[in-house]
Amino acid sequence: MKISLTSVSVGNQKAALAFYTEKLGFVKKTDIPMGDVSWLTVVSPESLDGPELVLEPNAEYPAMKALKKALFEDGIPFTAFEVDNVDAEFVRLRDLGVTFTQNPAESAGVRYAVFDDTCGNLIQIYQQTD
Repeated sequence: MKISLTSVSVGNQKAALAFYTEKLGFVKKTDIPMGDVSWLTVVSPESLDGPELVLEPNAEYPAMKALKKALFEDGIPFTAFEVDNVDAEFVRLRDLGVTFTQNPAESAGVRYAVFDDTCGNLIQIYQQTD
């Protein structure tokens, strides 16, 4: 068993695609129109055939909207992305205008920071320090 797809819930796929590609540096992999939305995925440029992140539209799912709102208000990241250097990535993203809700910190052998993805999600970046 392996992970091939995971998703992040977004309200506006076009805006999400711009953020995830232009700010975070992911690459669009799949864009299949399905009416008003698309099956839209991005991948890491370091692993073009690796796991895909689905930019999942949430407009029709009240439960997802409620979950996202609760997680955001409680400061809980929706998902996490591994980086080589949290401090360098923090500076790079901050300089691109990304808003962080948690500056770099360290706990239990993990260095991490949390940012707002502009799509209603908090996302954690992390690196193993042990």
